[in-house]
Amino acid sequence: MSKSTPRGRYFEDFEVGQEIISPARTITQTDIVNFACLSGDFNEVHTNHEYCKETSFGEPIAHGPLVYSVMAGLQYASGINDGTLLALLQNDAWRMLSPVRHGDTIRLRSRVLEKKETSKPDRGVVTFLRECVKQDGTVAQEMKSTFLYKRRPKA
Repeated sequence: MSKSTPRGRYFEDFEVGQEIISPARTITQTDIVNFACLSGDFNEVHTNHEYCKETSFGEPIAHGPLVYSVMAGLQYASGINDGTLLALLQNDAWRMLSPVRHGDTIRLRSRVLEKKETSKPDRGVVTFLRECVKQDGTVAQEMKSTFLYKRRPKA
């Protein structure tokens, strides 16, 4: 059986300042309800239309961790992690900047902030500024995320 070549990007393929834009995905009411069921977070700001009419949101909004999870899926959909990602090492400064509502279409915009070799020659660390960008260009969430990637195998 032959070994397939991964689609993902190796440590060497990332450059500081490089920007990666993921495919888009629309958040649905079903996503919000399913996440409430999965997480057990039935806070009214996510689940109660009447309650939300009295808030600044006016309607239920997506859970912050739901949006984070979709961002992870969008990063996978971009192909950069396919067969080359070893681990998520750290998230810092995760900020909720704008609510995500059902019907919002989001993308993940990642910019390489830093990369460094490790003491192990088969891996390297890449740090990104990751932003959840809505259809109107508004940044809904941002964070600094650090990942461990495989290094390109020696030929």
